[in-house]
Amino acid sequence: MTDKLTVSVLGTGIMGAAMARNLVRAGHTVRAWNRSRDKAEPLTADGAHVVDTPAEAVEGADVVLTMLYDGPAVLDVMSQAAPALRAGTAWVQSTTAGIEAVGELADFAREKGLVFYDAPVLGTRQPAEAGQLLVLAAGPSDGREAVTPVFDAVGARTVWTGEDGAAGSATRLKLVANSWVLSVTNATGEVLALAQALDVDPQSFFDAIAGGPLDMGYLRAKAGLILNDQLSPAAFAVGTAAKDARLIVEAGERHGLRLDVATASAERFARAAAQGHADEDMAAAYFASFDEKDTNAEG
Repeated sequence: MTDKLTVSVLGTGIMGAAMARNLVRAGHTVRAWNRSRDKAEPLTADGAHVVDTPAEAVEGADVVLTMLYDGPAVLDVMSQAAPALRAGTAWVQSTTAGIEAVGELADFAREKGLVFYDAPVLGTRQPAEAGQLLVLAAGPSDGREAVTPVFDAVGARTVWTGEDGAAGSATRLKLVANSWVLSVTNATGEVLALAQALDVDPQSFFDAIAGGPLDMGYLRAKAGLILNDQLSPAAFAVGTAAKDARLIVEAGERHGLRLDVATASAERFARAAAQGHADEDMAAAYFASFDEKDTNAEG
């Protein structure tokens, strides 16, 4: 198989659009579809072919890549694409869908004769645009030559977690990693809110931890978005973070765990979304520390 592929990208939000652009830059033919076509249309300037239906996007594709909101959305879109899907096509499923949904999607792939790769990614807008995502992937060794060029185009590194995409080993690792990211994001918002309430200059906190084991580049980056009112455009939106947090809590519950921090994270993201911050960067969970009437509070 040639390294230059025809790739169908279903879902062109923050992550999907960036991945589509990097696939075009790598020399692949890209057919892009999004439920709201206007969000996909800018990709035509980069050389992607924007189409009207999922079936048009997948027709004749070597690889289908899904980057949608959640598992039900993926199943719905792939069902729309089903008449044009070709048996033997590689399906790179990069949506953070949750463990149970991965099994359902793998069943769909089996029914349609697709080669299923569970392949969520770690990273937000900036690494996605730079093609520097970390790809977590599980799927059969036979056939990886079809998906490796895709992973190379969108990511800096691929970590293979297993041979069976249906087992969801890549998704499991993604949920573990996201549990840390979302917890730190919420802790960042809380420390700034507390500093404000106690009349403490946030910079004095950063100075106190500077260079020590408690210092983090991620903490400073997310705090900067809040302090400098740079929450839009989102690197990763509050609404999507709320969905991922729910998946983490559900995964813990199924395995008999009580994840108190993850549960609180899910509640904070949901509260911030309800206050009108759903489309802002997930750092906007900061506002969940305040009563709704105070959501214009500044850090």
